[in-house]
Amino acid sequence: MAERDSAPAGDGGSESGSAPLVAILTGAGVSTDSGIPDYRGPQGVWRRDPEAEKLVTYAYYMADPDIRRRSWALRGESPVWQARPNAAHEAIAHLEASGTPVRVITQNVDGLHQAAGVPGRKVLELHGNARSVVCTACAARSTMERALARVAAGEADPACVECGGILKSATVMFGQALDSEVLGSAMAVARACDVFLAVGTSLQVQPAASLAGLAAEHGARLVVVNAEPTPYDALADEVVREPISEALPALLATLHS
Repeated sequence: MAERDSAPAGDGGSESGSAPLVAILTGAGVSTDSGIPDYRGPQGVWRRDPEAEKLVTYAYYMADPDIRRRSWALRGESPVWQARPNAAHEAIAHLEASGTPVRVITQNVDGLHQAAGVPGRKVLELHGNARSVVCTACAARSTMERALARVAAGEADPACVECGGILKSATVMFGQALDSEVLGSAMAVARACDVFLAVGTSLQVQPAASLAGLAAEHGARLVVVNAEPTPYDALADEVVREPISEALPALLATLHS
């Protein structure tokens, strides 16, 4: 395995400059064993209820108060609030704690990588985080816990307390662009890493999916761990179809420093 810089410039990492860097792109499949359903899988949310996609589509959300009310009700019932890290999250945290340079790039918004012990500075949340709320007008931020308390108290569509604007979760909805700084950091990690694991993701949503190809293009060993085929399987050095909570700990055990 070629040795390159362990972390992209500006990352703030402290690992040795000669240590191989492991990048791990995680999707919804990593959190299903924590009780959080995926979206596109055979039992995914959108296959069971295609209308649910409107609740996370920015144009619908901004234009329709009923969509917002339904979205807030759904947020209050989200399994994220009871979810705990599973064996996959813990294996990633253990790899990082072992001294191996690790960067997590996640499509998930549940915060479970941080809950498992991965330092926040080493987690790039491509789609934001469901535990915060942002105003679409003035960009003021607050906690989801506070917003949901207002919903429980009778505000079905709570407005920003600063300016009266529309509130939404601090996640990237369909129709919104990813944060350019976060995406730029993720691309830098993909170019710099020696091993790139794509875990529990369909690799169908761009630009996140393209990170796998970018890593392979720059010489990384590409490993895909997913129950269903992905568009990048043919490019991968290894494809694993076994359950993630079983397969990932075994894979990562071979990468410890």
